[in-house]
Amino acid sequence: MTVPIVHHPAYCAQLDKSHRFPMDKFRAVAALIRDEGLLEAGRYHKPRPAPFEWLALAHDSSYVEQVLFCQAPDKIAREIGFPMTEDIALRARCATGGTVLTGYLALEHGIACNTAGGSHHARHAQGAGFCVFNDVAVAIRVMQTDGVVKRALVIDLDVHQGDGTADIFTGDDTVFTFSMHARKNYPVRKVPSDLDIDLEDCLGDEAYLERLSEILPKLLKEADFDIVFFNAGVDPFEGDRLGRLALSRQGLQNRDELVIQAVRRAGFPLACVIGGGYSDDIEELADRHVTLHRVASQLHVKAPARPLEAPA
Repeated sequence: MTVPIVHHPAYCAQLDKSHRFPMDKFRAVAALIRDEGLLEAGRYHKPRPAPFEWLALAHDSSYVEQVLFCQAPDKIAREIGFPMTEDIALRARCATGGTVLTGYLALEHGIACNTAGGSHHARHAQGAGFCVFNDVAVAIRVMQTDGVVKRALVIDLDVHQGDGTADIFTGDDTVFTFSMHARKNYPVRKVPSDLDIDLEDCLGDEAYLERLSEILPKLLKEADFDIVFFNAGVDPFEGDRLGRLALSRQGLQNRDELVIQAVRRAGFPLACVIGGGYSDDIEELADRHVTLHRVASQLHVKAPARPLEAPA
């Protein structure tokens, strides 16, 4: 049985070719997944764009309106790093809707993956760092509001600290946030997660995986979680343009195997998002991101289905 994978063509918005965010990676990731035969019945699960009501569960309603009507102030647009256009707004809505759908598919199948998501710098008040809406936070809030989950765990292994996710869930004991990241990387002002592991520059595979293998079993015993969201950013890779760690490609694969096996053995549904990854070589970057989908497919054992349907 293949892993359900979520994708929407709008994940790839229009950006100037000189922009430093590698937008074309989303198109390349989707093509590579299809070419490798990782899709169930050869098809993606296509999400609906997240509506205002979903987005306002995790973000200030005034900010959501500013984005949807392309009226975000220049200062906010600069902090995000994207022009506030209809194309960018639709992309953010679709990626967020994609993570909501991924969460529901994870409840049904045990594990599911998005081909986008992991916009963990978007805070309650506004976006930042190439992140317009915090898709994981919105997904958790939607699922809690729908009454299908109560407690959630966020495992964030992007090279950058998940400050926006920490901000949104500060003081909320229904969501445990864990971020393991490069200490000296963006953001400069970090918002404390429930558990932060700050890593020194140039840390390699052995030390990284040793730290993670020590933490995961304790983390998964923290509570009886209803769902786990995994931000599988590939920017800890040694060749990443915005990373400061030194994981090899094999190290990234071992990391994903470690997380997926630990979470599924603990019996928790797992929703995976791709997080960050930066390179001028789009094909290399896409191949790096698809590590997650390959590993998930290889390790997948279908969990007992639950009587749930994705939101219409």
